[in-house]
Amino acid sequence: MTRDGGTGFGIGRRRLLATAGGAALTGVLAACGSNTGRGGKGSGPALSQWYHQYGEPGTEAAVKRYAAAYDKARVTVQWRPGDYDRQTAAALLTDSGPDVFEVDGPRLDQIKGGQIVDVTEQIESVKDDFNQAVLKPKIWDGKIWAVPQTMDTQLLFYRKSLLQAAGVQPPQSVDELVEAAKTLTRHHRKDKVKGLFLGNDGGAAVLGGTPLFAAGLSLITEDGKVGFDDPAAARVLGKVRQLYADGSLLLGAPTDWSDPAAFVQGLTAMQWSGLWALPQVKKALGDDFGVLPFPKDGAGKPAVPVGAYGSAVSARSKHQKEAKAFVKWLWVDGTDKQQDFALSYGFHIPARISLAKKAKQLREGAAAEAVRFATDHGFAEPLLWTTASRTAYQDALNHIIKDGANPETELKAVVRKVNSELARAKKK
Repeated sequence: MTRDGGTGFGIGRRRLLATAGGAALTGVLAACGSNTGRGGKGSGPALSQWYHQYGEPGTEAAVKRYAAAYDKARVTVQWRPGDYDRQTAAALLTDSGPDVFEVDGPRLDQIKGGQIVDVTEQIESVKDDFNQAVLKPKIWDGKIWAVPQTMDTQLLFYRKSLLQAAGVQPPQSVDELVEAAKTLTRHHRKDKVKGLFLGNDGGAAVLGGTPLFAAGLSLITEDGKVGFDDPAAARVLGKVRQLYADGSLLLGAPTDWSDPAAFVQGLTAMQWSGLWALPQVKKALGDDFGVLPFPKDGAGKPAVPVGAYGSAVSARSKHQKEAKAFVKWLWVDGTDKQQDFALSYGFHIPARISLAKKAKQLREGAAAEAVRFATDHGFAEPLLWTTASRTAYQDALNHIIKDGANPETELKAVVRKVNSELARAKKK
């Protein structure tokens, strides 16, 4: 879940989703070579750079300004509305696609299919300065395939005054979260305040694998096996179901989890949302709020999902050397632009640890806490976590939370599916 989702953890503030159906690809190939952004001032080769359409004002102008400042190539920015991932998947199969492009991941099939080139050399000198949780899913076979641009994370917001009135401490474990949500709902019943908001579906879409990591598990282990074939997985998901069964969750809010409106309007005492919501919460509530990671369960530890789109170079580019040089200039050497991109058009964390520490907007209060959580407890979906695996898990989580399905039974089916996906991936 990157600045824009992008990790399977849910939809971020910046991303504008495509309309449903096949219309998203209409005209994709015809538009691949269109000139929709001003070119750079350089006298070198012409490079095309693609971005998905961000929802935050000023971002498009900023990336075009960066491109125009590059003097070793004429870089043209294309701003791509609609289903960006499908558009790039189609364009990478042609000779008229981008030279440089944002990538959600990258995906393993893009790497194994030879659609992108490694950028290890470009990032090698500073790779340890990148947040390792978001860099790791961009590494395969010892090579780095995309440079992280900027980082998003999700947090548990809580209203200090509402917790204090109910005699509730900020929850430090999943058991405490379940009890806190129940107590808050009961105490503030007259004011129609619920204890917790995890989204209008009860949390299945946004939580993803977060409870598993909080229980000390993972999606895929370091040696490429299912990381949640363990009784602890069923136990923690059963507790998430308890939140729904207790009536402690806010459901049917006017806006969903990515928007803090329900929290700032007092409809809920706690809400799971994104770092991007922090300035809006701060403006509305002043110091009457705090932030937490998703609390630990059992022998686990706190967990926060993190994600970052990466800048990649197409293997079909006729100017790979120049494209790599541009990526290095912007996303490795251009620290001023990286900080501007992260914090001038929204509220995000630079992917570089050193830049996150220097940013004045991130030095104090809840923002500083969020950076610490992302650094100490951040996790991202691994390369081997495929779309099919994610869908199977999300379906199971939805059945467990909303329908009260047996967690052990549901997870056994997911484990079988993920095992088959892992076997398929290893054959390629």
